[in-house]
Amino acid sequence: MTEDAEAEIVSAPQADTADTDQAPPQRQRVPLVTAAIIPLVLAVDQLTKRWAVSELSGSKPHHVIWTLQWNLTRNSGMAFSQAQGIGPLIGIAALLVIVWLAWTSRMLTSRITGVAAGLIAGGALGNLADRVFRGDRILHGAVIDFIDFQWFPIFNVADMAIDIGGAIFVLWTIFGHRRMRAA
Repeated sequence: MTEDAEAEIVSAPQADTADTDQAPPQRQRVPLVTAAIIPLVLAVDQLTKRWAVSELSGSKPHHVIWTLQWNLTRNSGMAFSQAQGIGPLIGIAALLVIVWLAWTSRMLTSRITGVAAGLIAGGALGNLADRVFRGDRILHGAVIDFIDFQWFPIFNVADMAIDIGGAIFVLWTIFGHRRMRAA
């Protein structure tokens, strides 16, 4: 055994009954991962929406590459521009999702699920910010969408974060638990 290894063993705290109430170090870091991702997603989302509103308002769609174009739209409904006018209900649902993810992220034990929770909460917060601040009344604002492939509904960075976070959760649920059980 090396001196470094012996030092780690000697300096490692001994487990006693008083320490059993504390969460393992990995579990303590997951909420920090989630908390770091949320403002990052929110900032990127709001900055890109600000750019879209300032550069694309009143203009035709701007071709980027292949079928991708920047095409400014405002969505007062939900995904795929369905249910126009129920923005306040969607805003309340988004707020509940954000609170639930913040609460449950304390119990997550995998960093990847912390990343997924941060992406979903950050994206929900980005679209909620539009509903709160881009309308004449609270929760009556429209979400800014501008990424348009022309063969898929127009979306934004917040939508991408929500979808990627959801996909990570699904993949982790299918494949992550198996690996953890095997370990």
